[in-house]
Amino acid sequence: MKRTIILSCLMALVFTACKNAEEKPTSKLTEPVAGLFESSLAPFYHGVASGDPLADRVILWTRVTPEDSVAYVPVLYQISDSKEFLTIIKADSAQALAEKDYTVKVDVDGLQPGTTYYYRFMALGKTSMIGRTKTTPTASRDSLKFAVVSCSNWEWGFFNAYDKIADREDIDAVLHLGDYIYEYGRGKYGDTTIRKNLPPHEIITLSDYRIRHSQYRLDKGLRSMSAQHPVIAIWDDHEVANNVYTAGAQNHQPDEGDFEKRKAAAVKAYYEWLPIREGTKHYRSFSYGALADVIMLDERLEGRTRPVDSLTSTDYHADRTMLGSEQLNWMENTLKNSTATWKVLGNQVMFADIELSVVYPNMPRNLDSWDGYPAEKKKLKEYILENKLKDLIFLTGDTHASWAIEVATEVKKTYNPKTSAGAFAIELGTTSISSANDNEYHDTDTVKMMEGALLSNNPHIKYLNARDHGYLLLTLYPDKAKGEWYYMETLRQPETTEYLGKKVEVGKGSVKLK
Repeated sequence: MKRTIILSCLMALVFTACKNAEEKPTSKLTEPVAGLFESSLAPFYHGVASGDPLADRVILWTRVTPEDSVAYVPVLYQISDSKEFLTIIKADSAQALAEKDYTVKVDVDGLQPGTTYYYRFMALGKTSMIGRTKTTPTASRDSLKFAVVSCSNWEWGFFNAYDKIADREDIDAVLHLGDYIYEYGRGKYGDTTIRKNLPPHEIITLSDYRIRHSQYRLDKGLRSMSAQHPVIAIWDDHEVANNVYTAGAQNHQPDEGDFEKRKAAAVKAYYEWLPIREGTKHYRSFSYGALADVIMLDERLEGRTRPVDSLTSTDYHADRTMLGSEQLNWMENTLKNSTATWKVLGNQVMFADIELSVVYPNMPRNLDSWDGYPAEKKKLKEYILENKLKDLIFLTGDTHASWAIEVATEVKKTYNPKTSAGAFAIELGTTSISSANDNEYHDTDTVKMMEGALLSNNPHIKYLNARDHGYLLLTLYPDKAKGEWYYMETLRQPETTEYLGKKVEVGKGSVKLK
């Protein structure tokens, strides 16, 4: 009875405050993406989301879109252990502030580990869709399952892979490895016969980044996935600009203004629009009990300098860093101190050596990946070997292709493809949700020939698909890890079927993929 009285009082407070907030509108709120709104979802057009789960807490997110431009909108949230909300575990008020683009984030604590919860928001006399989330476990688990995604581009097609992930009941979390949005102007990187970017120009200002995030969250697949599973996200480059590093980016030009201001605007919008915990470093780790530690790296804005210009110099470029010394030390200590069976590294760009010259003679190595930072890459490899760290899984996005790799450096000198000697970890790359891969530029037979040439020239690569779009499903067991790549039949309409393209496994204590 007491809980009911408290909730009733909170509801009354919220709706009274809403009424008061509506009494003094300054003007109608202009929403450039309003043409994409589904009226039945008002004012929660962007749905709900959760993220950064811990054993006792999780971030809950929504966006309230008022009709008038007001300073804030009062909001009530509820969390329950049943989708019918028979028991309210926690309820409280929050505010959707204009200064935060009317987004709402609450860090709900006092929860139980390894538990599924349901949540909803109330504002302006309406109730949001119901979201589902899950805290991390502390007790032993027979298995864990993660959907691994990256690289969603509005103009290249609908985010159907997100929709298929939403349909899965057994996901512990979605690991997003970056390129959550793209910064390009309309038609600069995409197929405008499918969809068109908003705003139409390249995004540079805070308003621009907010509009682009708002547009992306109106995709049905992203909205569905966000409501069904907690997301653990890390940014890559396109959340700011192509090939970004701490002091600049390939896609930032002097006539586009001050880079630091642009970067700050991009970061602010990102933190507003994603269910991510603020006030800490962007790189962070998540414990999933004895079975896994998930270690998310920031390979763009924390300590990344410009990459080397080539690998032909005898100078080993010791001053070029991907992570920076502070993050590298944190990562090494986290790996060394981990007692979990599997150490899962959320890694934006490729770590393993890949010789590309057989297909791309003008780009023998991708210097925007770890190859552009040879000294730090060598240092991390030596640390792994010296400390005899086992059962490392690099999860990688960025390339718009699927990869299964036995991680080795100096492949032609030390690696044995029959025994896997010389390898010291595995790397599983997820393809893009929608961003262009080789099939957008070449016919399928040509792409298959390119894949075959890369596989022949890189014997440590055991699987490569540069044709299809989808996601990676990673399942961890006490004795093995399994990777499964699911692909979409089409991206040209918002409904499609998926199919399993490939499955690989690696045993505990092994680096041999099978």
